[in-house]
Amino acid sequence: QVHLVESGGGLVQAGGSLRLSCAASGSIFSINAVGWYRQAPGKQRELVAAITSGGSPNYADSVKGRFTISRENAKNTAYLQMNSLKPEDTAVYYCAVGPLVAVVTGSGLTSWGQGTQVTVSS
Repeated sequence: QVHLVESGGGLVQAGGSLRLSCAASGSIFSINAVGWYRQAPGKQRELVAAITSGGSPNYADSVKGRFTISRENAKNTAYLQMNSLKPEDTAVYYCAVGPLVAVVTGSGLTSWGQGTQVTVSS
């Protein structure tokens, strides 16, 4: 099991930027996909972006062109650069590590971090 710690959240005005980090323990990070998810109050958790072990990214339509997912395997860390933030991006953001199918579906993942709050004011 991998231990995950998210950081980098905060309060930002609409149009601003934040960079989230996901630090993972253990040796399985580099061989697994990473996903960034978010959950707003009263809503289900949704996948925002995912990156394969080889570095290929995919994004939800709602964040395409604004968010960039990346990873540094040497540091066991993944990032989510968020630009042009909107109030509707307000949520708790989580990362998860696992097989690509599990990351994309959100099913079968056993390790989640505590999340980091992102609040975008209008």
